[in-house]
Amino acid sequence: MDYTTLGRTGLKVSVAGLGCGGGSRLGQAQGKSHDHSVALVRQAMDLGVNMLDTASSYGTEEIVGDAIKAVPRDSVVISTKHHAVWGGNSFNTQDILDGLEDSLRKLDTDYVDIFHIHGLSLKTYDRVIDEVVPALLKEKEKGKLRHLAASEYAQVDPGHDMLQRAFEDNCFDVVMLAYSLMNQSAESRVFPKTVELGIGTQIMFAVRSLFSVPGRLQGDVAELIRTGDLDPAKVDATDPLGFLLHEGGAESVIDACYRYVRHQPGADVILFGTGNPDHLGPNLASILKPPLPNADVAKLRELFGHLEDVGLDGPGRGR
Repeated sequence: MDYTTLGRTGLKVSVAGLGCGGGSRLGQAQGKSHDHSVALVRQAMDLGVNMLDTASSYGTEEIVGDAIKAVPRDSVVISTKHHAVWGGNSFNTQDILDGLEDSLRKLDTDYVDIFHIHGLSLKTYDRVIDEVVPALLKEKEKGKLRHLAASEYAQVDPGHDMLQRAFEDNCFDVVMLAYSLMNQSAESRVFPKTVELGIGTQIMFAVRSLFSVPGRLQGDVAELIRTGDLDPAKVDATDPLGFLLHEGGAESVIDACYRYVRHQPGADVILFGTGNPDHLGPNLASILKPPLPNADVAKLRELFGHLEDVGLDGPGRGR
């Protein structure tokens, strides 16, 4: 495993982080047992993963809590989250403080290393900054969290507008953002500021269903061609990323996805999620491989660098 320092937090973290949500939720979405999911987390830790990312809304905090009982608490970095708004419900400051306490109980730990305001958008940003952040900083002083963070709501904010406000206020030590080889806007909109300010980054949406569900990539590319966002003379609609698969290049599209985001300056932790133990090794191997060839990276930026709102599961074109 390779490790890096997560910005100004000083935390030494694995460059691969186990995402405990997403489409699999450690196998819970597919009906796997609690013990199956605990074993999967422990397998990831045995392979060197020390960054575990969960959330109150994922339903996997207790799984993570049971998994980390097998190791010293200071050997893992736990990231969890609570929404300010979700599913039509608005959570006030006390709700979020109660959520932090509930997360600590489910994780069976005295503190979390990183606590995110989950899916923060511009619509709720001012309230969170004025009311929630000061209250959470008091909890930080009590030792219940080590670093305050914010994850973006990528489906409604593909241009990272909330993060632009967050950089001005500079009160979050870590941010989580959507970034992939077909959703590259973070390269100009996010990473220059996170590097300048020393803000750690957790990368989500590196793969998701755009690249993993058969036919999804071709369907989305066909739509992008129809809308004029892609030039059919430059993109092979039947095999849009086939040019990446060659001797000396990527072994698969998934392999290319992880390698592209991993080696971008400013991308600290690449989150990957699975419910299948057989996928852990290959995912980690891709994240740990060298960068893609320069010519392939240049072509990816030429073809897709202008795109926005692609591969973001949820509302919008990325659905």
